[in-house]
Amino acid sequence: MSGKALVIDANILIRSVLGTRTRALLEHYCERATFFVPASALGEAEEHLAELVAKRGGDIALATKLLRTLAALTEVLQEETYVEHRQEAIELLARRDPEDWPVLAAALAIGCPIWSEDNDFFGCGVAVWTSDRVERYLKS
Repeated sequence: MSGKALVIDANILIRSVLGTRTRALLEHYCERATFFVPASALGEAEEHLAELVAKRGGDIALATKLLRTLAALTEVLQEETYVEHRQEAIELLARRDPEDWPVLAAALAIGCPIWSEDNDFFGCGVAVWTSDRVERYLKS
């Protein structure tokens, strides 16, 4: 693992495909940081991305290809890597969105912050960085 590490939520992957700022951060820091993505978050990103691109009249195949290219800059984690933290993550997210447990469980297992735009992670006991501030963490 490189110096810094972050667990990336599905919404960051989607933003990386649909926008330029988040993609630029991923591409710029992928050599200096390790970006972890639970496989379920990657699947969620692919599913929601297809819906969003279709609504916008875009090319779903092209968007999916870019998502896979960006996912190659990350380390995709299978559930067995973080499943021992499942119950704790569900309990911490119970009042918010327990469906997001894989991202939090991965962060707990690896011992690193989360990069997300999802407010449900705030106050869960793990540092959460949003895209407008994540570069501060990555530069430090």
